[in-house]
Amino acid sequence: MGTPNYVWAIPSIHSDIDRLLAIHDVIYDRIRPGDRLIYLGNYTGYGTYARETIDEVLMFRRMLLAKAGMKATDIIYLRGFQENLWQRLYQLPYNLFPVEELLDIMSNGLGRTMESYGICPHQGIHACQEGTLAMTRWVNQIRQTIRYFDGHDSFMTSLHRAAFTRSRDEFSMLFVNAGLDASKRLEDQKDSFWMQPDLFENMTQPYAPFQTVIRGFDPLQKGMLVTPQNVTLDKGCGLGGSLTCTQISGVGEFIEVLEA
Repeated sequence: MGTPNYVWAIPSIHSDIDRLLAIHDVIYDRIRPGDRLIYLGNYTGYGTYARETIDEVLMFRRMLLAKAGMKATDIIYLRGFQENLWQRLYQLPYNLFPVEELLDIMSNGLGRTMESYGICPHQGIHACQEGTLAMTRWVNQIRQTIRYFDGHDSFMTSLHRAAFTRSRDEFSMLFVNAGLDASKRLEDQKDSFWMQPDLFENMTQPYAPFQTVIRGFDPLQKGMLVTPQNVTLDKGCGLGGSLTCTQISGVGEFIEVLEA
């Protein structure tokens, strides 16, 4: 993310397109060249309008890039727990317990997302029961369905695992989806970014060389939380709560929290 003037951070959306539209309206009027906009994952899941939410994210990117001075690298998208569910879905033919895996995926939010794309989860259960060949055909049909919607497949396959800033004052922020294993190096985190929320909460000191770690999803839904070493921005959007967008200076100062 380089050395931004300000970072505009959007936590989990979970398909709540109305709140996302409201936040986008405010950001569009206030973001400037030299700023960065980062989405912290979980664009879809639980809500009804998953497909429309991705459409809005892609449309807003085009709108921002039409503003003088804005660059493609000013907009960053992280991979979250919901996006990881898609990868698990695509690996279904290789799973030893495909029915149980599919049911778990569906119960964690992907069922509603699949329905938004016109994909019937129950057909997947039948395919799992029929065997590997049937599962492979069903997963390939899903891939073709996603490719029908312009930009959706390339969006889902080009998400970043994490992002960080470097400032002239040597203040660095690390942005993740939900978790972090402070005992591991950044390059060794693997699935920790969305699968280790408990380790994130147990951090007692900064994760060097970063002064603070900022996440966009808390599965326990405790609300926004700021400590000396980490920050949680999630306020439960798509799960009955609101969507926030936090404006943060390049040296970690919280300027404003927008809420819809």
